[in-house]
Amino acid sequence: MLAGLEMRRAKLRFGLLAGAVGLLVFLILFQQALFGSLLSSFTGALEHQSGTVLVYSAEARKNLAGSVILPPQQAAVTAVDGIGAAAPLGEATLTVEAGGEEANASVFGFAPGGPGEPTRLVAGRLPEGTGEAVASREDRDAGFDLGDTVTSVKGEVPLKIVGLTERSRYSVSPTLWVTFDGYTALRRAANPDAKAVLPSVMALTPAEGVSPAQLATRINDQVDGVEALTRSEAVAQSPGVAATTTSFQLILGLALVVVALVIGFFFLIITVQKLPSLVLLRAVGASTGYLVRAILVQIAAVVVGGLVIGAVLTYAGIAAASTGLPISVDVATSVALVAAVIVLALIGSLFTLVRVARLDPADVVSRQSLGGLS
Repeated sequence: MLAGLEMRRAKLRFGLLAGAVGLLVFLILFQQALFGSLLSSFTGALEHQSGTVLVYSAEARKNLAGSVILPPQQAAVTAVDGIGAAAPLGEATLTVEAGGEEANASVFGFAPGGPGEPTRLVAGRLPEGTGEAVASREDRDAGFDLGDTVTSVKGEVPLKIVGLTERSRYSVSPTLWVTFDGYTALRRAANPDAKAVLPSVMALTPAEGVSPAQLATRINDQVDGVEALTRSEAVAQSPGVAATTTSFQLILGLALVVVALVIGFFFLIITVQKLPSLVLLRAVGASTGYLVRAILVQIAAVVVGGLVIGAVLTYAGIAAASTGLPISVDVATSVALVAAVIVLALIGSLFTLVRVARLDPADVVSRQSLGGLS
């Protein structure tokens, strides 16, 4: 076929283009994997807990670390009509000893059986007593594996790891889930003078027939000094998330545009260079469809080659980079990005395809290089 013969004669040219597309695909897939893993390590604990509504202190400005719900506010929130279940959810950053080394860990205290439980348990079980905890699977090599014991530096409270979660870290640090009683014990051990250990937020689930958004609105209208957010809002509006999302989306968007431009300009240039040959083919009987299909085959070969190169580079890049921040690929998102690359490659080549479709066999008469009249 015409497309195959031309690519065999110009292996270097098409190989370099496939390599360039592969580098761009690598940039797109790796950046998306990095972005997804960063968000998961930053807010995964909020996203993967069972409470669909989180009630913050209004003064915290959606910052979990700065939120404290006072007893009168807890009572007022639970009195709002439309709540199916409510439970305290605490969060604190504590220094623990794990694997013989000290590390800062985000500790979440939840009420077993109530809203706020971790939902991505992949090994073991949830904690039942004050001396048990669930850790992040991503940190198992740092002394947080199933069966390990970590100890709080202040108060020396031991915690046995009885379960592992995935994609449930917080603040890009090792994350522990303990019962609220265990959380209270840790906080009192760290600060013996504390009179009470209050929850950071209230975790809620709505009653049947009430949506999380409706429940959040009712709480905001009826209770002073608090701010209720749906789970997705709490994740998206966490400090720093919006700016990080915008930055990564801009980079990904530019990379996708460059894919379309690179492929579009490449095929446009080589099409212009071989216009005399294409006109001659049309003059001797080659149909427009035949020439368009030949170019589409070449585009498909370049894109497929680029996707393969990009996938291999992404796999190697993730394997090399997953040391400090665990990086993983979200399959659904990656498939969507690959589809976007294919669509944009076709869009970028539209001008070339239109140019070929408009070739007039009669133009051979006006081209001296083809034996015609000037």
